[in-house]
Amino acid sequence: MAKSILVINGPNLNLLGTREPAIYGYDTLDDLENKVKTVAGSLEVAVQFFQSNHEGAIIDRIHVAQKEKIEAIIINPAALTHTSVGLRDALNGVSIPFIEVHIANVHSREEFRHHSYLSDKAVSVICGMGIFGYEAALMYAAQHIGACRPEQ
Repeated sequence: MAKSILVINGPNLNLLGTREPAIYGYDTLDDLENKVKTVAGSLEVAVQFFQSNHEGAIIDRIHVAQKEKIEAIIINPAALTHTSVGLRDALNGVSIPFIEVHIANVHSREEFRHHSYLSDKAVSVICGMGIFGYEAALMYAAQHIGACRPEQ
């Protein structure tokens, strides 16, 4: 059975491709998911996607991930990165290793974006690589959970 990885996207990421394309690019959320699916296929891991603009829905999805035996989470918490202790507690509570991903380099943006409530608990943080950061996160997650050898 393939190892299973969940990709979570937070508030406003449903607007990819149209929201501030100079910062986030022109690829849509569907484009992002299709690229990740392609990489997942080559790594022979199962991947699921979830996007919500609602903090509680994201927290609920993380709780369900534990019951589903999800082995890693890739999460772009978007604005919740800088505000949500609840999201931090949910990720800590399920003990599923997670990778924090940001499309833009948050450290080159406004000061309030420099702090993350999640980074110190993440197994890795990727930012500023555009949507390729998700592909890199998937490759690392697969390696981290033992789904593939490092050279794959």
